[in-house]
Amino acid sequence: MMGGRREGALMRNSNAQSLRKSRIAIAIAVGIFLGAVFAFLYPHGIFVPSRPPLRNSISQVVPTSCESSERLNMLKAEFAAVSEKNAELQKQVNELTERIRLAEQAKDQAQKQVLALGVQHKAGPFGTVKGLRTNPAVVPDESVNPRLAKLLDKIAVQKEVIVALANSNVKEMLQVWFTSIKKVGIPNYVVVALDDAIAEFCESNDVPVYKRDPDEGIDSVGKHGGNHAVSGLKFRILREFLQLGYSVLLSDVDIVYLQNPFHHLYRDSDVESMSDGHNNMTAYGYNDVFDEPSMGWARYAHTMRIWVYNSGFFFIRPTIPAIELLDRVATRLSRENAWDQAVFNEELAFPSHPGYDGLHASRRTMDIYLFMNSKVLFKTVRKNDNLSKLKPVIVHINYHPDKLPRMKAVVEFYVNGKKDALKGFPDGSE
Repeated sequence: MMGGRREGALMRNSNAQSLRKSRIAIAIAVGIFLGAVFAFLYPHGIFVPSRPPLRNSISQVVPTSCESSERLNMLKAEFAAVSEKNAELQKQVNELTERIRLAEQAKDQAQKQVLALGVQHKAGPFGTVKGLRTNPAVVPDESVNPRLAKLLDKIAVQKEVIVALANSNVKEMLQVWFTSIKKVGIPNYVVVALDDAIAEFCESNDVPVYKRDPDEGIDSVGKHGGNHAVSGLKFRILREFLQLGYSVLLSDVDIVYLQNPFHHLYRDSDVESMSDGHNNMTAYGYNDVFDEPSMGWARYAHTMRIWVYNSGFFFIRPTIPAIELLDRVATRLSRENAWDQAVFNEELAFPSHPGYDGLHASRRTMDIYLFMNSKVLFKTVRKNDNLSKLKPVIVHINYHPDKLPRMKAVVEFYVNGKKDALKGFPDGSE
């Protein structure tokens, strides 16, 4: 009985284990089958986010690219507009700055005039007293020349203008002259044409030009005269400009402009002129000792010397002393066989003495490295590495007869950056 029960129990255990194994096998088989089904139906997995169809994707990318291109073009257009507006604003700022500077300058001059011409005052403390240097301007009189007054009203800036006289003898130099002015961007200039050909030449090149009314004496010299003869005319012609109330920067045509000269004037004197001096001493004055050994103890005599002002480039204000200067020089030149520059300097410099009343005109010497004559340039500046880096306001080819090639060389050197443009010329003339 005991053996029979033991065998029955073993059989039941064996059957239970077989059943468990069968269930596990079935579960594994079902799992494999379901895995295969899911693998077939979802080859990229169940949880991978769905992608839009290719057509939709392309349709979305293309508009985005177009929008970016259009946006870029809009930004470029906006940047260009802002840049243009900024340039215009900068120009206005520069103009306002210049006006403020001129206004302050005029205010200072007016205050000095009030102090000198108004109610009398006691002298101030030691070292604080300054005399009047700036004479008041004349009252403009447009009846002197209504046609010229109308022209100047259009082209002048702050009642100031560059004036040059020219006839056909200087046509090529005149072209270099006004081309340099245009390059710098100077708007207030005019050519006084002394013959019809120059008037037509200026008009064809969009250069402001003024042709005077017929004047037999002036026309004869103006049409056929050389440099010195034409130079003598300017003192008579300039008088009308001053009577109309305009300050004039008188300019010969053998000059190259590299900056706007009106930004470098002081306007505190009747005449501001460039110098023929070639260094600080000769241009601004020095104590020159004259030695006369026969005088023994008094052999040394001190003299004050200054090299002459250049009558081919000077700024003259519309004041009574300035107009008197023009009258004096023009009168002497009509009576004497003299050089206009010598007469110009004598009238400015000679003091009153027995039999002669000196001219009470104030004067200022321009900076010789800004308003440069050709001796300074070719003898000194071009040979000095530091000085040659400075950019002058103008260069006047007054010391050399080969004017046109030297003018062109100045343009090449200072404007076009050709470093050896000045090397081929001698210091002086040959």
